[in-house]
Amino acid sequence: MEENEEQSHGQQADLSLKKGNYEEEEEEEEEGSFRLHVVTWNVATADPPDDVTSLLHLNSPKSPDLYVIGLQEVYSGPLRFVSDTVFDDRWSRLFMSTLASRKYIKVSSIRLQGLLLLFFSKLEHVPFIRDIQATYTRTGIFGYWGNKGGVSIRLSFYGHTLCFLNCHLAAHMKYASERVDEFEYIMDTQTFECKKAPTIVDHRLVFWFGDLNFRIEDHGMHFVRSCINDQKYNLLWSKDQLTIMKKKEQILQEFDEGPLDFQPTYKFDLNSDTYDSSGKKRKPAWTDRILWRLRPKASFPDEQDSYTSIMEYSISDHKPVVGIFTLELRKMYTTPLVRLQPEGDWSADIDSMVLYSPLQPFPSSTWDWIGLYEVGFTSVSDYITYTWVKDDEVAFNEEVIQVYVGKEEIPVRGAECVLCYYSNTLQCIIGISEPFKVGNKHIPIHLFALNGI
Repeated sequence: MEENEEQSHGQQADLSLKKGNYEEEEEEEEEGSFRLHVVTWNVATADPPDDVTSLLHLNSPKSPDLYVIGLQEVYSGPLRFVSDTVFDDRWSRLFMSTLASRKYIKVSSIRLQGLLLLFFSKLEHVPFIRDIQATYTRTGIFGYWGNKGGVSIRLSFYGHTLCFLNCHLAAHMKYASERVDEFEYIMDTQTFECKKAPTIVDHRLVFWFGDLNFRIEDHGMHFVRSCINDQKYNLLWSKDQLTIMKKKEQILQEFDEGPLDFQPTYKFDLNSDTYDSSGKKRKPAWTDRILWRLRPKASFPDEQDSYTSIMEYSISDHKPVVGIFTLELRKMYTTPLVRLQPEGDWSADIDSMVLYSPLQPFPSSTWDWIGLYEVGFTSVSDYITYTWVKDDEVAFNEEVIQVYVGKEEIPVRGAECVLCYYSNTLQCIIGISEPFKVGNKHIPIHLFALNGI
């Protein structure tokens, strides 16, 4: 629904990466502050760890509003990859199960061989995340195999266009220019069906991250390791290939990055914090990076709250990198497109009704549906049951529409649930009810007797 993206009255709505100053606008819009947690990790085909508490900062007093998780080298052997295309892969399942209990849902994801990108949101923001699209670009082995490339998810968040790009670029020290060429190719070829932001660079805010594979030039192994041991990382920055290439390439100059105040994240011996001790003795490097591009540039420096590696994970030869951002923006809309609620008591004993009211015009479709979800659901597809809106419409007036749900579709065992309206045209949830109780099905006493209960 492109008219919802950066509507004419909101073209100059402020969006920044730092708590900052705002100019008053003629039309008052609600200000918002949102915490974004970005992860990039080359997992080197390993299975996920048992615990991702540190990776997701689950013990932090400030919980993110959004999680964006980009992985590279997720195992994609033939048998595993076939199963992962039908079912969620092990990494996705871990993040989904971990975050669902904290009332986050997976809003979107995309997989290209070993590249995986996941976007999670707190449930309260989901009706304001619209126009979601995902795409990919292959660059590895003449573009035919997805071992290298980029995957992206774009969306409108409270009316602001955001794009998240997870890349795995060419390896080895000598291919710095090829890495830039691959990045430019990905940026040029990825397009979206969106008039306001048909390409990545058209978005108000772009996050670019992944195993970008840039290395540290010139310095010898002894000097690099001495700087790391003494935590004098700044002595290595001038020879970082990405820093060097930014001085030459206009497209890179548009992206900002926080200081590399953490030790290089590649290459480690497995199950240790020791840099490569093999015969190859690869030189440590900041291959794993998180950058951003804000359009137009803010009048003050862009900042992020945190940019660091998580050293405790050792299942891969890379350490994960986490960037935490505060997004200050004016909400260009604060009312969901649809309001919906259950009518009366719900249980498997009786047929039930859903009441919903369109609060704003939106492109409705005969393929729109309303899903019943248990509180703590993981994604849009994790519904208990659903009903097609048009097929099961039983009454209509200008304000309230009733939709029928048969009792045989309602779970016998009760639960705390919510109702979600899914727009097929917008490819997203556009309304969520307040939680409500679905009662247990009543079982007659004589059935208890027959079963010896």
